[in-house]
Amino acid sequence: MYKLIAIDMDGTLLNDSHEVPEDVKLTLEEAKRQGIKIVLCSGRPIGGMRNYIEALNLDEDGDYAIAYNGAFVQDTHTNDVVAQLSLGHDDLVKLHNISVELNSPMHFFDVNGLYTPNANISEYTVLESYLNKIPLAYRQVSDVPTDLSIPKIMFIDKPVNLNQTIQALPEHLNEQYTIVQSSPYFLEFVHPEASKGNAVKRLAEQLGIKQEEVMSIGDNGNDLSMIKYAGCGVAMGNAIPEIKEAADFQTLTNNESGVAYAIEKLALEPLSVK
Repeated sequence: MYKLIAIDMDGTLLNDSHEVPEDVKLTLEEAKRQGIKIVLCSGRPIGGMRNYIEALNLDEDGDYAIAYNGAFVQDTHTNDVVAQLSLGHDDLVKLHNISVELNSPMHFFDVNGLYTPNANISEYTVLESYLNKIPLAYRQVSDVPTDLSIPKIMFIDKPVNLNQTIQALPEHLNEQYTIVQSSPYFLEFVHPEASKGNAVKRLAEQLGIKQEEVMSIGDNGNDLSMIKYAGCGVAMGNAIPEIKEAADFQTLTNNESGVAYAIEKLALEPLSVK
């Protein structure tokens, strides 16, 4: 029996209208009723997850969420930070210099908001702020406090341009950061020990849940580590090929309530949700 289900949000839990389908909500309620922990596991900042956490009643005693691609784990009932792996000012300077060299727009986070050093603010930075409902500010790197804790830095651009940027990245960055592409226009840099897979693993171990009792559901590159870690990795029908290849099970798409289908098929006993 699965005791913890880690679920990606964009492209997985949410349909293309950024909504949680009603049958998915009912399935998650039933899973919780049967004692299964539902953990939202997203590249989003924690502020961009809160409305969904509250709407799904995933802020009750014993509930957790994983944000910033595994760099931040929070008890959503008490709001206590369970684990945090952050980047620092030196990382910001280094990656900003590379973004300028490669002509790739970038932005970065602290726990309160989103910042861009680009005076000509990218449409993808505006999109990030809008989707997550978090404040956006223009901030030159020279004005950033040297003690700022930065959960995540991102390069953002049109897919064709971002692909060129990825090809041009210095190889040594792969040793210094966890780098994942979470969408065709988002490339994300987090602490080298941070990943969704590591965060799910640490949370499961803290809760006394075995690896084989964990299910992970996702669709994109930043989900690969938790798909590989889980006792059952589930790929959405709309997932990229790498996720489908690594997964143990393929469900329906995010627009077909694939999360509900997978949980009903694999985890609920009995299948009481219609």
